[in-house]
Formats: sequence, C-alpha cells, structure tokens
Amino acid sequence: MEMQNYINSKILTDKLEIGRQVAVWNFLNKKIVFTNGCFDILHAGHIEYLAKAAGFGDILAIGLNTDNSVKNIKGENRPVNDESSRAKVLAAIGFVDAVMLFDEDTPYALIKIIQPDVLVKGSDYSLNEIVGRDIVENKNGVVKTIDLLDGYSTSGMIMKIKNTF
Repeated sequence: MEMQNYINSKILTDKLEIGRQVAVWNFLNKKIVFTNGCFDILHAGHIEYLAKAAGFGDILAIGLNTDNSVKNIKGENRPVNDESSRAKVLAAIGFVDAVMLFDEDTPYALIKIIQPDVLVKGSDYSLNEIVGRDIVENKNGVVKTIDLLDGYSTSGMIMKIKNTF
C-alpha cells in the first residue's frame, strides 16, 4: 500500500467505520488504548505522552477534536492547524493505529463506541475529571494518567511564536 494511503486509512471519521474497526481489533483480541485531545501543534511533549500511552496495550486509538470542538474549548483563534492536517500528522506516527474525529466537547460518545481496555489522560486531570472513566471501569478496564513533559504546551508555543514577530 502506498504510504499516503496507509496514513489516510488510519483516519476514521464515521461512527460505523469506527465500530467496524473496533470489532476487528476485538476479534483479534487486541488490547485497545484510547486517549484524546486537540493536538493542535504537535510537539515533543505530545510524542512522549503518546508513546507512553501506546505502551499500555496493542492498539493506540486517538480521539481528535474537530475544528468546531477545538473552537468551543480553546476559543475563536484555535485551532492553528485544521482537523485534516492534525489528523494526518497523528496518523503518520508509526505507533498510532487510528485517529478518530469527534465533534462534541468531550469524547464520551466515542469512548462508548470503542469500549477501550485502557483510557489515558495527562496527569493534569484527576481521575474524577476523566471523561469516560465510568465506561472503562464498568468493563473492568483501567484508567491511567501520564505525567506531562515540562516546558511543552501548545499555548506556550503559540505565545513564543507571537513574541518572535
């Protein structure tokens, strides 16, 4: 398969398509890890976080906020990169198995479809704040937090770029 097609095949936008892919992973008895975010300007902090998340299972599925969702959460000036670009960059990472777009403010409905074995968020979230925790724990899955890499944030990068000009 041509590499560009391979990258595009990892980007899932349709709930039926997502459900079918999850069914395949479950049939193959794969341990599914799920995390989510905006991933507006990908940086070393994101890569370290995602690499650690991937280590918790066989499949790393990323829920990616759509442009509308990012605007609702981060404000009118975000995202910097559109959802298609952000999805493609994430899908190009070798250890990422799927990028799934969601338009809501939280990935709750997506987590309900995926039913991951492991749900991962940054340690800037307390366990009680993690959306979908109830779904994962009800199926005897685990919720994990990962410490974030100091000095890396998309907002910080945007400010640094603005201050450069």
